[in-house]
Amino acid sequence: MTDLAKLPVTVVTGFLGSGKTTLIRHLMQNAGGRRLAVLVNEFGDVGVDGEILKGCALPDCPAENVVELANGCICCTVADEFIPTMEALLQLDPRPDHILIETSGLALPKPLLKAFDWPAIRSRITVDGVIAVADAEAVAAGRFAPNIAAVDAQRAADDSIDHETPLSEVFEDQIACADIVLLTKPDLAGPEGVAAARAAIEAEAPRKLPVVEVTEGAVDPRVILGLGAAAEDDLDARPSHHDSAADHDHDDFESVVIDLPEQDDPEALAARIEALARSRNILRVKGHVAVSGKPMRLLVQAVGARVRHQFDRPWAPDETRSTRLVVIAEHDDIDEGAIRAALSA
Repeated sequence: MTDLAKLPVTVVTGFLGSGKTTLIRHLMQNAGGRRLAVLVNEFGDVGVDGEILKGCALPDCPAENVVELANGCICCTVADEFIPTMEALLQLDPRPDHILIETSGLALPKPLLKAFDWPAIRSRITVDGVIAVADAEAVAAGRFAPNIAAVDAQRAADDSIDHETPLSEVFEDQIACADIVLLTKPDLAGPEGVAAARAAIEAEAPRKLPVVEVTEGAVDPRVILGLGAAAEDDLDARPSHHDSAADHDHDDFESVVIDLPEQDDPEALAARIEALARSRNILRVKGHVAVSGKPMRLLVQAVGARVRHQFDRPWAPDETRSTRLVVIAEHDDIDEGAIRAALSA
């Protein structure tokens, strides 16, 4: 049984744009009396998700309880970043009742779980559960769960093929590490897409996993908080592609920050982002936009060619009105000059 004196931590993993931030925002707003702290890990130099969550601060999770790490993958910066940050959260007064960790969409969850075995924190915290958030439409389309039989057949026929796609490895590791899978955007996938996504997840899971359909992050906190999984003591049941490796890197992915002038037409910018995603295989675009004549800041979030934007808050009086977008793709698809030109057109 988990030591009740330990502070429970829920790790929220999932691919880029799957809905992790939306889920955590919902949990913050429906904490059920728990005092929460949130650790957000972003991929790229401009933090967006952390600022979104700080803007949702409530008495149960004030802004000072939302901490952001934007200097690299959380599972690669354990000693320098993760451990000191966790120690700082443990020292908050009043002490949180529960910590939520939103990993980067590119992070592998198992190395993070191993970090909970560090002497500095092991006796004080436990991983209550790992929640994998999966985009039903994307999974159904096979972008993150390739046909393993076909890959094996190719490997058998051609000795030069000795690897899987980076996206598939990230997706499979996230599912293998999970206690529960949340299947988001089921309305976009439709019944057939949801069924296909469930089948893909079941094929990748090393054990039977609950799969729950969720729209806009709205899930009863009782379903995913208080699992008592003690995942840090259950690593053997959570296999990873990287179990035999001493460490790992994310050189398969790269991000660039694009600064643009104020925009006259948000719809035109959204169309350029969509065209960029289609032409250059961009995985994710997110950031803030200054719109001419508008006192509000525009928040832009894109997953592939699916672009969403909304005004999120007024520009502060002492804040520089700026347009900054983080663009994330696999390494070979990043051409900063071409990306800048496409977004500036």
